Amino acid sequence: MKIAFHGAARAVTGSKHLITLTNQTQILLDCGMFQGMGESTEKLNSYFGFEPSKVTYMILSHAHIDHCGLLPRLVAEGFKGNIFCTPATMDLARILLMDSAKIQEQDAAYANKKRPQNEEVEEALYTEDDVIKTLSQFKIIDYDTSFDICPEVAVCFTDAGHIVGSAAVHLTIKENGKSTRLTFSGDVGRYGDLILKSPQVFSQADYIIMESTYGDSLHKDLEPIENMLYEIIQHTCIEKKGKVVIPAFSVGRTQELLYALNNLELKHKLPDVPFYVDSPLSIQATEVLKNHPEVYNNGVKEVMKTDEDPFSFKGLKFIESVEESKALNNDNRPSVIISASGMAEGGRVRHHIRNTIGDQKNTILMVGYASPGSLAGKLMAGDKQVYLFRENLDVVAEIRSIRSMSAHGDYEDLLQFLSSQDPALVKQLFLVHGEYPVQQHFAKRLNEHGFKQVVIPEYHQVFDCETEPAWSI
Repeated sequence: MKIAFHGAARAVTGSKHLITLTNQTQILLDCGMFQGMGESTEKLNSYFGFEPSKVTYMILSHAHIDHCGLLPRLVAEGFKGNIFCTPATMDLARILLMDSAKIQEQDAAYANKKRPQNEEVEEALYTEDDVIKTLSQFKIIDYDTSFDICPEVAVCFTDAGHIVGSAAVHLTIKENGKSTRLTFSGDVGRYGDLILKSPQVFSQADYIIMESTYGDSLHKDLEPIENMLYEIIQHTCIEKKGKVVIPAFSVGRTQELLYALNNLELKHKLPDVPFYVDSPLSIQATEVLKNHPEVYNNGVKEVMKTDEDPFSFKGLKFIESVEESKALNNDNRPSVIISASGMAEGGRVRHHIRNTIGDQKNTILMVGYASPGSLAGKLMAGDKQVYLFRENLDVVAEIRSIRSMSAHGDYEDLLQFLSSQDPALVKQLFLVHGEYPVQQHFAKRLNEHGFKQVVIPEYHQVFDCETEPAWSI
């Protein structure tokens, strides 16, 4: 068995890990899009590093675009096998991939309109027709259900607690007369998340592919999320008469914000200002979450005994049309605008940031991970000037963050996720989905917890499980 790392290798996005068995069966774990990688993003997304037509099966951990966003491209280039995932992941992937296809087609059309006559016509990365074909290849598997995808391989999903439908993937692989267990963590969520159940324990693995996004960080804030939201909104909207703009991922963070704000209303503490969710995709994603109450933790279930919709409250309005979105920028009244994308690399939130960044009465609030090269990442890093819509804009507005709202677990959560494992029985632990310096710190911490064979693969690096480990941190 060989494992090749074709994405999220010493980087946070583009998750793609290819397992090749002795009989040449190929199993692809995730097929994500690279995001926020600057000028190299387009090039990275145009090259897989393997032949899509040779991939036998595809297993999807969850529906975030950096894990599923290149599936239509994979299918368009010849992949014909099944795509296995949980029911909620399929529901989310449907809306996220269709939205992504529209963006790809719009971007290509815009580029061609500005294209010099002597340059080649730019093609969309994939189309809505590619997405429709891709969705026909999905096959759902419930949590905690072992399913034989072929005589040599069984797959089981456990809840990863990251977003609705997210799963850790557990493979039992039989070849050469022996059985090998491989676990892919997907993205690991928080223990004690506002909405979701905590990540499940899992059986002993021989090999583990482990995310490490926050491998050197702790998310603990001095105050609960609700208190911090109240303080920021009160300070900005009530005292300074400004706007709070929140770049938030359509899946996960938007719903967590709505839940926290709803709790403030239940406690009669919600400031009396308009609240807008300006993202059609966020509206659809919220409906998916409402349709999958099986992922709710006991706290949400308790709230629902007296409040049938824990994601709605007085003063909340969902914005769908472009005209309504533009109108928000012409409305100078204090308000809270939640809009995608979370890294502020696309979508309507960039217009809201441009509209508010130059006034000290406003606040731009980050509530999740942002890669260093993204607009949100630069704001979080304290840049005093950012480039947006072909302009250099001075950062005058207040910049705040609530790190504990990340959907990714911190290093304590990641270690707790691994606590069911006997480190001595793990032959190799591969760190993916993280910035390289962060992974180096986390690798040392794992060493201290008994995991001695920790590897940080390079982009496109191949590891042969039949040979002795040749490299480790």
